[in-house]
Amino acid sequence: MTTQAKSLLQLSWPLVISFTARSLLTSIDLPYASRLPDADAALAAIGLSFPLEFAFIACWVGTSAALTSHLSRAMGERCERRIEQLRRTTLGIVVALAALFLALATGIALFADALLGDRVSPAVVSNFRVYAPVLLAGVALVGFWSTIPDSIVKAHHDTRSTMIAGLITGVGNLLLNTLFLFVFELGIFGIALATGLARAGSLSYALWRAHRLEEARRTRWAKEGEGAAASPSAGVRADGCLERPLRALLALAVPSALTFVLMGSENFAVNWILARYPEATASIAAYAIYHRAVLLALMPIIATGVAVLPFAARHLGEGNLPEVERGLRQAFVLSVVYILCVVFPLCLGGGAALADFLAEGAATRGLVRFAVRYAVPLGALAAFPFVLCRPAFEAVQRGTPGLLMALLRYLVLSVPLGLFGAHIARQRGLDPFYGLAFGLIGGTAVVSLAFTGWLMHLFLDLRRRAGSPAHTALEGG
Repeated sequence: MTTQAKSLLQLSWPLVISFTARSLLTSIDLPYASRLPDADAALAAIGLSFPLEFAFIACWVGTSAALTSHLSRAMGERCERRIEQLRRTTLGIVVALAALFLALATGIALFADALLGDRVSPAVVSNFRVYAPVLLAGVALVGFWSTIPDSIVKAHHDTRSTMIAGLITGVGNLLLNTLFLFVFELGIFGIALATGLARAGSLSYALWRAHRLEEARRTRWAKEGEGAAASPSAGVRADGCLERPLRALLALAVPSALTFVLMGSENFAVNWILARYPEATASIAAYAIYHRAVLLALMPIIATGVAVLPFAARHLGEGNLPEVERGLRQAFVLSVVYILCVVFPLCLGGGAALADFLAEGAATRGLVRFAVRYAVPLGALAAFPFVLCRPAFEAVQRGTPGLLMALLRYLVLSVPLGLFGAHIARQRGLDPFYGLAFGLIGGTAVVSLAFTGWLMHLFLDLRRRAGSPAHTALEGG
């Protein structure tokens, strides 16, 4: 017996609540760092660590997406052997990633001076040498190990447990930051340590929950009997196992991870650009706050994008293209309303207060006021179509458009336009951060428009193939 499919909004709203709360709770490194004696240097060091954090997210998300996909299919085909094969293979990937990030942590601890160059202040280098290696060590020793239990939970469609695990991380980070900073006075080391230990709490919960779900599944299969697919897919042996499990996992993981790698490369390039100018500390600290604020503003839309993939894939599989169009149209309209009616007023009204709270120096405060009041809402408005279009293409099993648009956004447009904007601003006697921000926003807007047009063309083509009226969801019908 099948259950009635949920609408996109029904799938999205629990994720919106969870993602937003998790983002608020896990982004507290910045306000806690602003309480340190040399706050601007600490903020700049955290900003310089963003590319490393994105590298972890890229590897984690790519591996998790691949494992979840294959586990879901194996569970649908009731193939116990393949489930165990996937676990063993993914365990090898996790061990390799953990070793790689431990080596990276060691390298940064030893060679931070050479990596950052002479123009970055010694205070920033000192904070970066502490914060980045501790953060990476936590990722290696705790973060990657949640990939397998988290994927198992998602393959069982238990998204509630996924949300609980994320909230455990956020609340744990808040409590541990308070303890380490204000009680034990561990400084920026304590902030980084809190992030790693907080992940241990959600890992423990995910392991427990995955164990319970798997026990229930094995008991159910023992009673009902294991099955096999009527028409085994390519790459599957007669015993139900994958012929090349590592290759099958990497074929899905690598494209998914590359988009996040490109996001991290943009952050690295931006920090490199800003570090070439005098008074780089204020600009790098302002960009760190701007980047986190944009991600926070986009979090409800990112959560909706996560729901787009299963929603669109299911309805397209049922041949219900109009429902996919209707859901995407609602997502686009509500995203615009949310940004105009929530993000803009909050940023305009609270930008000055947030800048005064987070930033220490007068120069940093001025840049943060500009970033929060104007750059954050404009950045969210420019980026939201990109966030929604990528999973829509993946729902029709087209991953290449998302990767191509990411290359166009992060390498071809955003970084060169950011560099050009910083140069123009400097020539006019302004801080390069002003021009860089507008350059990044402009590049993102161009890619979002192109991506939206491509999606409209895709649905027009799908309608023609189905013999439906020639209009698309994004054209409003």
